[in-house]
Amino acid sequence: MRWAVALVWLLTAPAADDDGPLAQLRRPGAPPRETPAETPVVVDPTSVPPPSPFLRYEMAPVPDRWRLVDALGVRDEPWNPYRQSTIKGDRPIFDDYFFNFSAILDTVYEPRSFPVPVGLQSTGRPGDNDAFGRTPSNVLSTNLIVSAALIKGDTAYMPPHFELRLTPVFNRNRVEVEEPRLLYADPSRGTTRTDQFTGLQDAFVDFHIRNVSDRFDFDSVRVGIQPFTSDFRGFLFQDNQLGLRLFGTRANNLWQYNIAWFRRLEKDTNSGLNDAWHEPRRDDVFALNVYRQDLPVLGFTTQATVLYNRNREGREGYYYDKNGFLQRPAPVGFERPRDYDVVYGGLNGDGHFGRMNLTGSAYYAHGRNRFSPFTDEKTDIRAYFAAAEPSIDFDWLRLRLSGAYASGDRDPYDRRETGFDAIFENPQFAGADTSYWIRQAIPLIGGGGLALSGRNGLLASLRTSKEQGQSNFNNPGLVLVGGGADVDLLPELRFSVNANRLWFANTKVLDALRMQEGIDRSIGWDLSAALTYRPFLTQNVVLRLSGAVLLPGRGFKELFDAADGDKRYYSVLTNLVLTY
Repeated sequence: MRWAVALVWLLTAPAADDDGPLAQLRRPGAPPRETPAETPVVVDPTSVPPPSPFLRYEMAPVPDRWRLVDALGVRDEPWNPYRQSTIKGDRPIFDDYFFNFSAILDTVYEPRSFPVPVGLQSTGRPGDNDAFGRTPSNVLSTNLIVSAALIKGDTAYMPPHFELRLTPVFNRNRVEVEEPRLLYADPSRGTTRTDQFTGLQDAFVDFHIRNVSDRFDFDSVRVGIQPFTSDFRGFLFQDNQLGLRLFGTRANNLWQYNIAWFRRLEKDTNSGLNDAWHEPRRDDVFALNVYRQDLPVLGFTTQATVLYNRNREGREGYYYDKNGFLQRPAPVGFERPRDYDVVYGGLNGDGHFGRMNLTGSAYYAHGRNRFSPFTDEKTDIRAYFAAAEPSIDFDWLRLRLSGAYASGDRDPYDRRETGFDAIFENPQFAGADTSYWIRQAIPLIGGGGLALSGRNGLLASLRTSKEQGQSNFNNPGLVLVGGGADVDLLPELRFSVNANRLWFANTKVLDALRMQEGIDRSIGWDLSAALTYRPFLTQNVVLRLSGAVLLPGRGFKELFDAADGDKRYYSVLTNLVLTY
């Protein structure tokens, strides 16, 4: 049957050409068909003729699909950050291994003023025994951030199979003040300090364990110094620390999770960078958080988190920083080395409800402190924090409101500590580092070697420092209410303005430390404005100029300005960021 079908096909199929053997088989003895006269055809000179069906197909092998651009004349330009380059991960160096290199030069010049303590042993003015010194100072700091990563896998649509990343940071800083013993514990070392340090902010290996769905939901593990943030705005714990983290996604990325343990590294005193060459602190952070996208509405992400901070630095004794100041324990009260255990439970959200944007956080802290600096007894920790920032966009204008409440300690001599403190905060909130209160560290003069608030911190935590001190739940707490606006004057120029009103939540701790009954709760008004300029409409060149002023309220004046009347404190920040 098959040979009959083939014979019929041969006899009826059209010939490839009239003189071929197939034509003779179809009509034996028939003369060749005459070729009809060709009809003139008008051809568009810009058209491309169709390929002939009788041409052989030819193939030219290429190493991979990324090298196809070579045939188009696109070449690597490694020194041009706006063009394709293999060292920026645009194509693999071999197989499916990519190399990604970046460099950031971040320079800050910052004239500022804040309350300055002086003593009889350090004043440079004969006959002057005032507790408050001259306030102006200047800071110039430059960070060179170099990051290199080796990545395996096509990360355009799936998690990397493997990643090795290293990020050293080279810092040089210079500070000038007008009073001795502000920069060094030894007043003979003067009023100028120049320092440099190399920190290690990233050094991790990321390994892809498995995919759990055809949409590339996955489980991965990361080991080493790595970034981690506990919430959307950095209220509780945002840092690059040594740790082990298991993370992944489920349900087409609707769910994300992190399970992590971190052993905190010591920080360099003057740069704030990780001192990876120093023995890690006996301070552990265990974290579990879960994110759910589109909950409760489309476009809003809800996160639940639990963090456990286990501190055993009381066994290490006394720790002094490189400038000679005591950091642990805090030089106040009994000055006894201490341990503590604190569990934080939090609920956070970020996204939008229609055209209304909203970010919010709420935390409750529950734990135990081994030795209170006021009573030298064990105390229970019960404290809470809440913050929210709604905003709305009108084309080139965004209007914002900000509100935050951190509970304060109601009685430093009882057996309960109710002042909220974070592990390592870095808040992007209420103006962030353009705000005077958030940007500057304000010393508590006459209340021990404590800072009323930390640099780049929101809370009035009464620590020795945010970087090297311990969490302190004997603090006055904070209330903040404010508003602001972001105005896009040009596509490359943004103007931001903020106005925040600040109060202490409770001043009983301040009364005890200063032995000054009835300190008012009012801190004052924090007013700030900033210009951000991106000349190329990218993040490769960013110039930011901001200014802030603190208009002291009654409570702030009672703490610092008894001899200075209506003194105002200022902060000016000039920041240039160049990114490759």
